[in-house]
Amino acid sequence: MATGSPISAHSHHPLAALLSALLPGLGHAIRRRPEQAATTFVITAALLGCAWGIGSLTGRGAAIFFLMLLVLPWWAFQSYDAFLPHAPAQAGLARFGCTLKVVWSRAHDVRYLGALFLLTAFTDLYIIIANPDYALTIFCTKPAGLWGGLAKAQSPTLHTLIGYGFMRLRRWSLLLYLAYAAFGFLNATANYACFGYGRVRTVFLLTLAAFTAYVLWRRQCFDAIEVGIPRL
Repeated sequence: MATGSPISAHSHHPLAALLSALLPGLGHAIRRRPEQAATTFVITAALLGCAWGIGSLTGRGAAIFFLMLLVLPWWAFQSYDAFLPHAPAQAGLARFGCTLKVVWSRAHDVRYLGALFLLTAFTDLYIIIANPDYALTIFCTKPAGLWGGLAKAQSPTLHTLIGYGFMRLRRWSLLLYLAYAAFGFLNATANYACFGYGRVRTVFLLTLAAFTAYVLWRRQCFDAIEVGIPRL
């Protein structure tokens, strides 16, 4: 483990991480951290309850967005917390604070964004295969034929490249993402001007702006080798 880490080393615990990934809090329980196990389980249950409530009130799309924005990051975070070495003086929320410092210093938040890109690449590919007649709107038009196929293929291709680069904290992936975000913003703005207000279009623009702002804020994380960020 890197010198100066907020959590002193005893041993990493892959089994605890796996168990917490299956049932939040279980990994903490087998590591004899009952307070953290209970806290983790309650927080997870509360987040899932919020997701269910949002889905009931506003629809499945909003619930999925909430799951990806908060529930999945928390799920990964608590599993990683169970994996990390444990210092006896750290307990409860203080322990989570130390783990958050590790996540931040090792750019695991950026890696999580990379995992989301890989996930969306898979879902994009599935949509294309399952709906061959689906046409992507590009600057107020829907290209057909070869150009239409290329327009659809660019999404899973770029998502895969960006996702891989973010997972590896490569600087080229930051530049590729910024180019992709600029194109997405211009395209969505043009479609907004042509077709007017749309909830999906509006959410996409706002999400893209927030996502890009966060990536720019964390731009110093790229390249891991250059800035000396440890992997785990």
